[in-house]
Amino acid sequence: MSVPEPLVSFRRVQKTYDGELLVVKDLNLDIRRGEFLTMLGPSGSGKTTSLMMLAGFEVPTHGEITLAGQSLRDTPPHKRDIGVVFQNYALFPHMTVEENVAFPLAVRRIGKAEQKTRVARALDVVKLGALGSRRPGQLSGGQQQRVALARALVFEPKLVLMDEPLGALDKQLREHMQIEIKHIHDNLGLTVVYVTHDQGEALTMSDRIAVFHEGVVQQLDTPQGLYEQPQNSFVANFIGENNMLGGTLEGVDAGSCRVRLDDGTLIEARSGCANDAGRRVSLSLRPEKIDIEPQGEIANRLRATVKETIYHGDHMRVRLDVLGNDDFTVKMRYRANRVVPKPGDTLSIGFAARDCLALDAPH
Repeated sequence: MSVPEPLVSFRRVQKTYDGELLVVKDLNLDIRRGEFLTMLGPSGSGKTTSLMMLAGFEVPTHGEITLAGQSLRDTPPHKRDIGVVFQNYALFPHMTVEENVAFPLAVRRIGKAEQKTRVARALDVVKLGALGSRRPGQLSGGQQQRVALARALVFEPKLVLMDEPLGALDKQLREHMQIEIKHIHDNLGLTVVYVTHDQGEALTMSDRIAVFHEGVVQQLDTPQGLYEQPQNSFVANFIGENNMLGGTLEGVDAGSCRVRLDDGTLIEARSGCANDAGRRVSLSLRPEKIDIEPQGEIANRLRATVKETIYHGDHMRVRLDVLGNDDFTVKMRYRANRVVPKPGDTLSIGFAARDCLALDAPH
């Protein structure tokens, strides 16, 4: 299967604001034509700065960014053929919806008749065709965000950038807009670069995700790849819910390994770290992969004390103390006739070797 050619390339890109601290450190990243790539990370990780350099609102301290093979070094933002959607919508309150969407076309001196055709098409794409005469103040937050998206699409750019575009919306509307934006991406064949700190949003929408931390891409992978095969402890903890247990690596054999926990228990796991017997490692365990009072043969068993249980409708969250880690979480499917553990109960938990990943311990 051939890999699409990159539309955007970052090559050894660095950014510092004070000449000392690098906010972005030696970024090398290819963004494929037609893909939905998310830059994901906590505040201060460098993701938004990277997006702003691509948009032209920040200048790299070092390195080069190319779009369709052409360097962007001397190209001002309005000539980059890039649409941008911001969290605060940035709509003109005195203009109608149609006038807001037409603004990029007017700047580019597109004729009035062509403007009208393109605006109508863009508003239909975001399902706002009947609201063209309203002003932003007469719209809901979700509708305003759709207008901002239509404005970014109307001049048919090579690339659309989105900086935390759903952050101001409530949970239900945000989840609805995630699906809407993904459908628009799929239907129009757009290339989208999306910035968020919301891991669930990234997993839902993305073809690939670049996980940023301290100015460095820790891992670039598909959502499933990041969740199932994180390359280090930061990614394992940042993507989805995760439990960590510390131990010492005893040996690796064909992708599997043995880890001795601090209480002496020997655990069988998948190996995601170097084969250096005696080194400290962290075991990564997802809450949904763990069984309470497992029946039959299972590779790994540990004793645990229940701290609390929380009802979530389709499942129970059981917080446990496991080897001194009192924030160890298990998701237990809820059934009406199932016995629910109570705080203070001592019980057994179990998990398969394939569901436990040994990673280098965080520094």
